[in-house]
Amino acid sequence: MKSRNRNFRKQEEPAHFWPSFTDVMSTIVLVLFFMIFLAYFQQIISSAHWNQSLEQKKAELASTEDHLKKAGDELNLKNLEISKKEDAIRIMQNEAEKLQAEVEQGKQELTISLEKLSEQEKIIANSNQELATLRAKLQNISVLRVNILQQVKASIEDEIGTSTTPSGEPLVAIDNNANLVINNSLLFAKKKSDISFEGQALLSRFAVAFEKILDDASIREYIDAINIEGHADIDGDFQDNYNLSCQRAYAVINTMMEKNPSLEYKYGAYFAATGFSEFRPIDQGTSEAAMAKNRRIQISITIKDSHVQKIIQEYLDEVSAGEG
Repeated sequence: MKSRNRNFRKQEEPAHFWPSFTDVMSTIVLVLFFMIFLAYFQQIISSAHWNQSLEQKKAELASTEDHLKKAGDELNLKNLEISKKEDAIRIMQNEAEKLQAEVEQGKQELTISLEKLSEQEKIIANSNQELATLRAKLQNISVLRVNILQQVKASIEDEIGTSTTPSGEPLVAIDNNANLVINNSLLFAKKKSDISFEGQALLSRFAVAFEKILDDASIREYIDAINIEGHADIDGDFQDNYNLSCQRAYAVINTMMEKNPSLEYKYGAYFAATGFSEFRPIDQGTSEAAMAKNRRIQISITIKDSHVQKIIQEYLDEVSAGEG
């Protein structure tokens, strides 16, 4: 038997795709699972990171809130301080306004005061001028005393022909109080009240000089008294010195009146005698020279108070007339 090659063609079996598909799907699922796992793991890591970041942010937020709270507290304090400052400023503004008002009032008062001061200055200027006039009149009275004594002094020196004693001392002098001082050694011996011969001659000149002066009515009307004053030194008891100074003053007046009876007849009422013992020295020393100065006869002239009052009253009348 003839073998016959039969080409048996195997019948093509149908393709089995399911296993391959399953493998693919399994692979895909596995990949997806892996990816999901990776995503989950990444999510866990991200979540932890975010949690950490969140905690950090929360901490930062808490710190920020704390700073904000402190800043708010500080702001409130600043606002409170500002409020106090504003109150203080308002008080200062009120005080400044009051002060400004006071300044304005002060300016007005100052202006008024200056005007019054100007008026007062005018009044004072007028018063000063009036007082200067009054002072001049009163000074004329004071000068009159000196002028009278100078006339007596000059008259005596003319009569005698000299102004000094043989020892070079002045016969008569005018002291700082406008009193005529007679050199005591020309009149008396020490501790004596009897006037010497030279003293009598000198006092006779005084008597003539005083009569001539008192004969002038324009001078006589100012004179209240011509005082003969006796002064002693500190040597001895003050009572004895007082008696001695009085006796010497009386002796001077009596001698002048004896030497010139006309003086006593016409003007005896103008003369007065006073003793001052040792209590009005012109030299405080205790030497013989100092005591010699203090032993003296002093003549002073008293101006009538009525005449001085008359001048003052005339001034007051002029002022009153000017005000009227």
